[in-house]
Amino acid sequence: MRHLLSLALLLTGAALAADDKPTPLFDGKTFDGWEGDTEKTWKIEDGAIVGGSLETTVPRNEFLCTKKSYGDFELKVKFKLVGDKSKANAGVQFRTKRIPNHHEVSGYQADVGQNYWGALYDESRRNKVLSQPDAKLIEEIVKLDDWNEYTIRCEGPRIQLWLNGKQTVDYPEKDEKIDRTGIIGLQIHGGAKAKAYYKDIRIVELKKE
Repeated sequence: MRHLLSLALLLTGAALAADDKPTPLFDGKTFDGWEGDTEKTWKIEDGAIVGGSLETTVPRNEFLCTKKSYGDFELKVKFKLVGDKSKANAGVQFRTKRIPNHHEVSGYQADVGQNYWGALYDESRRNKVLSQPDAKLIEEIVKLDDWNEYTIRCEGPRIQLWLNGKQTVDYPEKDEKIDRTGIIGLQIHGGAKAKAYYKDIRIVELKKE
């Protein structure tokens, strides 16, 4: 009985940790804890991080990233994408690395825009969609030109995404060489006149007990 109780506590440790109070990653006023091109690409407007432009085409992918790395966690981010809907794209990076001497990053992305809403993309690594929800579900839940919310949960090899409360991805990473820690990043994709807004960014780190 004692062994069964210990096993139950071990298996539910991460779930119990999820009840912890979320930690804000953005204070709504400054870029404290973040790094990126805050001279031209990233601004703070009305309590939100904003990247891109509606006047000129965004020249290339840009990312604002946390200085801290995270392993197992549950992250919530509110976001809005406006601009040329045929080309506008953005996303939330996680378990990601900066590519040295380059503007790109490498890692998982909860995708935003075009036909990629709710999808899990592998940015600058395998360069492909790893898991994608049904298009009918996306039509029902996405709020164009308005605020949406991602919930991103990583536990060991398992990655889950929820978009506006509906699960869109439950992906088991089978490649054991893929790093299970990394920074969190906010993207504005190049090639369109578009702006991406991010706010209410908060995280709970899942620590097994």
